[in-house]
Amino acid sequence: MKRVVEIGGRVVGPGRPVLMVAEATINHNGDLDLARRMIAAAARAGADAVKFQAYHTEEFLASRELTYTYVSQGREVTESQFDMFKRCELGRPEFEALRDECRRQGVLFLCTATDMDAARMLVEIGAPAIKVGSDDLVHHPMLRELARARVPLILSTGMADLAEVRRTIGVLREAGGDEVVLLHCTSLYPTPEDRANVRCVETLRREIECPVGYSDHTFGISAAAGAVALGACLVERHFTLDRNLPGPDHPFSADPATLEALVRAVRTIEQNLGSAAVEPTPEELAMRAIARRSVVARGAVPAGTVLTKAHVAYKRPGTGVFPMDEHLLLGRRVRRDLREGDVIALGDVE
Repeated sequence: MKRVVEIGGRVVGPGRPVLMVAEATINHNGDLDLARRMIAAAARAGADAVKFQAYHTEEFLASRELTYTYVSQGREVTESQFDMFKRCELGRPEFEALRDECRRQGVLFLCTATDMDAARMLVEIGAPAIKVGSDDLVHHPMLRELARARVPLILSTGMADLAEVRRTIGVLREAGGDEVVLLHCTSLYPTPEDRANVRCVETLRREIECPVGYSDHTFGISAAAGAVALGACLVERHFTLDRNLPGPDHPFSADPATLEALVRAVRTIEQNLGSAAVEPTPEELAMRAIARRSVVARGAVPAGTVLTKAHVAYKRPGTGVFPMDEHLLLGRRVRRDLREGDVIALGDVE
């Protein structure tokens, strides 16, 4: 697997700026105008990409009797999964319009594919990568085809254990798919803070040789920000224009203000992470001279005196011999008369 992956001209991987993805999911409620407004709002909030979901409801639902229960507009709703997904289903013309709107707004157009027809359509209209949701991590027949298509994949790991992730990565590798970004994910909607388990980002980075990111379903921004501190190179956050809109994902999605706060937090953390080298910054070198102590004369010390502990003190500035190196001075004769408080340099002794 490649250590870095290029998505639409953006390099994703360790040491690169985090790719911030606003996950529109089905929060457009099947309304193309609402989807366009979401793209514009995500771009203003600082997102690098906006992601949608391409699916054919009949392809992945075996029964119209399956239901889903969620909280919307403050009340519990139970409805047919088929009806819920069908009313939000978009076709190729809509995705082409959303692709064009993303270009106008200066963000990447990304999309989840739930079947190969959707994946082929996305490749044809120029999607720079294809997202595979957690539910399809074990859909190896589709993943093999996607790998052969030689398109970068973003793969969520919700509901999976490490053995399943390894097995899936092996399948992709064998099929020739070597451009994969793994996203740690907890498939709970919303995800309680104590189930975010962002340490899994470290585990996946250590165990799997590919870029690792985080798909966030929590209410706040701390989990995603923490994931970046642990090395996540892509953050995907559910996004809505208004948490009070009807639908299953709106209540826990980030509104524009929350998304903007998350982007700011991530960019600040990127600056905070800085270098891993344990060494003073250039500015600290100047501070060191001000704040550290040097070995100084405790009182007047005539030339020719053999320095002992009784002759020295430890005071600012830190421009001379540090206290930890006083052994370089003690037991040696001073070459010049020292006044009280004089910094004792190596050249002052013989």
